[in-house]
Amino acid sequence: MEVGGIQALRAWRKKQTGTVSLVPTMGALHSGHQALMGRARDSGDSVVTSIFVNPLQFGADEDFMKYPRPFEADLEVCEAADVDFVFAPALGEMYPAAPEVTVSSGRMGSVFEGAARPGHFDGVLTVVAKLFTLTAPTSAVFGLKDIQQFCLVRRMIEDLNFDIELIGLPVVRDEDGLAMSSRNEYLAPGDRVAALAIPRALDAAARAADGGMPADVEAAARQVLDVAVEREDLDLGYIGIVDAATFQPCAQNFSGHALLLVSATVGGTHLIDNLPLEFHR
Repeated sequence: MEVGGIQALRAWRKKQTGTVSLVPTMGALHSGHQALMGRARDSGDSVVTSIFVNPLQFGADEDFMKYPRPFEADLEVCEAADVDFVFAPALGEMYPAAPEVTVSSGRMGSVFEGAARPGHFDGVLTVVAKLFTLTAPTSAVFGLKDIQQFCLVRRMIEDLNFDIELIGLPVVRDEDGLAMSSRNEYLAPGDRVAALAIPRALDAAARAADGGMPADVEAAARQVLDVAVEREDLDLGYIGIVDAATFQPCAQNFSGHALLLVSATVGGTHLIDNLPLEFHR
């Protein structure tokens, strides 16, 4: 396994004759990331994992400075996952100066998580576009926990004509049902228990979805979360059911692929989750 910045990556990339699959990460790798790398190994002759904490996607009051950076442990995870190249650029390599030209996430990036974190998705798409350009992958693997991010990357690939196959891996969950996230390590034991209201809400929504209307499904999830809010276990950020293609709210007669989106803050930690849905009318 090779590790390096931009120049080392370019030299390595020139030597590759087969397909290359990219797994973009910000480090603090866990078994969910390992699953992404395994999927990338299935789809590419070579696998590149990027480790870069991207400042453009953090707001002024967010956790950029304290975001976990266990680099040596991350390299061990990559080695165990049979990654060929770990792209770990320095901040000054990726952004020698404050960028003047960035990618806009448009209307789709200004709702739900984009409304909660203004400018977040512009920063995400900008760094992903740079990673696509630098690694020149034939495929890229993203987790579907960050479903709005995934949908925006998919739209960017379409709109900007990147010749890349986008692969989404279903949410990887711990045994207690909580979606795996690097930020989970911020949770104190009591906060972790409180956060389980989120997967319980998704379970309630899944049960209600069998023949139910969008409003019924959302109400089932909201009922679980409202109990947690009343107990002051969490602060609800947002909940909604949207068309998976447009992120527009679903009408009652909606038919097709939809997403239930949930965001909550538990013990100061921002958590997101989602549930794919199918409505047939």
